[in-house]
Amino acid sequence: MAEWTYERAGVSLQRAESFVEYIKQKIELLPKRALLFGSFASGVELSNYKNPVLMLTTDGVGTKLKVAQQLGIHHTVGIDLVAMNVNDLLTTGTQPIAFLDYIATGKIDLEVLKRVMDGIVEGCRLADVPLIGGETAEMPDFYPEGVYDLAGFCAGVCEKEDLITGDSIEPGDVLIGLPSSGFHSNGYSLIRKVLEHAKVGYEEHVRELGKTVGELLLEPTRIYAEEVKTLKGLGIHIKGMAHITGGGIPGNLVRVLKGDCRAVVEKSRLPENPLFLWLQGLGSIPEEEMYRTFNMGVGLILVVEEKVKDVILKELKSSFLCGYIEKGEKDVVIV
Repeated sequence: MAEWTYERAGVSLQRAESFVEYIKQKIELLPKRALLFGSFASGVELSNYKNPVLMLTTDGVGTKLKVAQQLGIHHTVGIDLVAMNVNDLLTTGTQPIAFLDYIATGKIDLEVLKRVMDGIVEGCRLADVPLIGGETAEMPDFYPEGVYDLAGFCAGVCEKEDLITGDSIEPGDVLIGLPSSGFHSNGYSLIRKVLEHAKVGYEEHVRELGKTVGELLLEPTRIYAEEVKTLKGLGIHIKGMAHITGGGIPGNLVRVLKGDCRAVVEKSRLPENPLFLWLQGLGSIPEEEMYRTFNMGVGLILVVEEKVKDVILKELKSSFLCGYIEKGEKDVVIV
């Protein structure tokens, strides 16, 4: 009778160790700001802060992973993983100081996971954040062959007085949008059903958009760290910031408002984005459903005083005025 080993049960320590060695090589390319590495944990030195506040986020990539796995293209979802966490963190005014990843799969496929890690490292580079740790869980009999799941965790810090809370938002403030790169990482369950029903494959070329469906769907989520850093460097006071993810503009912008402020978003000021029009037409999706599911071309919305809008629009070339704050019940209306 054959002896049982961890390898025979489906867990390869050798594959796991090979992957860890690859990760170690990749993270040499990333910043190492005041990192403290222990045998079982890592940390970040905060002595440069007088009254630090530590903020934490966790997020995944959702069913966009299914598209990546079906197409065999794995690096872009690594960027998405970092983006979804870092962009959430940026809305609080904090500087990302550490990122960690969790990868779970039924069987470690080194070439696939290396491509995922390439994307995670690229995302960390774009966000200027160290990758300080992670976990790769090989779980036989739990995930089907070729399937993996991702989760990310990000920590950020800032002085307590610099935390963006939305408390100072008031009528007369304006909304400035930063464009998205596409669908980002939300709405993919709806997208996949629309494509399935319309019998449109990932390899099909969309003439009016100049790309295949797969290329459009796997466009990485934009990371806004550089833009936020630029505004901070100019000393611009950002009163509120909304990362437009699941729930669309209404569902996310409302989260930064207080009880007596209503945000008015003007559709005519939003950038024309044929990607969303293509999907809407393909699936006969009502406009209201589009706005509460997708970012509609707007990845981040800033709430600022009206007097600083011209400076922002000049410094951030792709930014645009997209609405204003008025007195009223806490709500977001799109007109």
